[in-house]
Amino acid sequence: MLTIGAFAKACRLSPKALRLYDELDLLRPARVDPDTGYRYYAPEQLERARLVAWLRRLGMPLARIRQVCALDPGGAAREIRAYWARVEAETTARRDLALFLVDHLIQSSQSPQASQSSASSPSSQPSQPSQSSRKDTIMLELRYSALSDTGLVRDANQDTAYAGARVLAVADGCGAGGASASTAAVEALKFLDEEPLPAGGVLNILEDAVQGAGQAVQDVAAAVGGSARDEIGTTLTAAVWTGSQLALVHIGDSRAYLLRDGELFLITHDHTVVQSLVDEGRLTPEEATVHPQRALLMKALTGGGPVPDPDLKLHDARPGDRYLLCSDGLSTVVPTEEVRRLLAAAPDPQAAVRALVDAANAAGGPDNVSCVVADVVEAGRQ
Repeated sequence: MLTIGAFAKACRLSPKALRLYDELDLLRPARVDPDTGYRYYAPEQLERARLVAWLRRLGMPLARIRQVCALDPGGAAREIRAYWARVEAETTARRDLALFLVDHLIQSSQSPQASQSSASSPSSQPSQPSQSSRKDTIMLELRYSALSDTGLVRDANQDTAYAGARVLAVADGCGAGGASASTAAVEALKFLDEEPLPAGGVLNILEDAVQGAGQAVQDVAAAVGGSARDEIGTTLTAAVWTGSQLALVHIGDSRAYLLRDGELFLITHDHTVVQSLVDEGRLTPEEATVHPQRALLMKALTGGGPVPDPDLKLHDARPGDRYLLCSDGLSTVVPTEEVRRLLAAAPDPQAAVRALVDAANAAGGPDNVSCVVADVVEAGRQ
């Protein structure tokens, strides 16, 4: 048997980490001294401990590590591959934002005032265009469809789904004026269907538009008045198409997914109390699905208080990509693998949204369900 100190040194995990993993039932010691509480580990536990250490170095959340460790080697490999594909997609979005910022700063440095101040320096050289400023040789466009349904249990539909030339959006309202709140939030974004989008500034424009959506929700709540005002709110998950990228904004627990090469990736992160517990390793994803507070939001557009900071991302688009925006009336009812299968099988966005809504209702339709599906295609293709 190895002491906790010797085991920590062998597997390159700190004793503090080992104690945490014991508490989370991720890596239990082989024996605990009943008198001192001192932990001892068996040599055969080193392989699992090293796997945990490697996965932590990848940045994988503890709850997902527990899932990987419970799988056979082949299943674990597939799960790690899926996780890393999501990390790469998110890293690509951050890279694109960095390139946009570089372009913006370069353009600022080439303004008339900056040019005048640098003209006297003989060492000044014209800057080279960055990779993100070069024109794509393939022109892309979106094919899209939206569908919202009351479901089989609720009396009214408080969701709003919208798909336009540039704007895709889903909002899930709550409270006495939830339907009006979700509609107001989406309406506040529709001007982006026609608004010129300057290169490098789409995220700023989208962030400003969300402030407008928050004010619109507050106006709805003020019109309702009374004690119900503070209970009115809505989620908002939306995307703006730039011609080569999707700029994504997200508040709440509606979701956005990307279907690429047959694999489905969740590209938003739920702003819920339960999701925060999953991130901390205090709940498993399976436990989260039945938690009594699974619908409790940490962020939303509400009738009172400031507009919360949204998640903002840029996603490179490829021909063949299929994006899904949906309310939790789909994601909490239809299993992820079934969502992937239905998205992959549908011949076009209209068929996809119909199949997804039908699946939610076939599973009992306990909530309003809204879906927006958009395909990235080469311009001019039928």
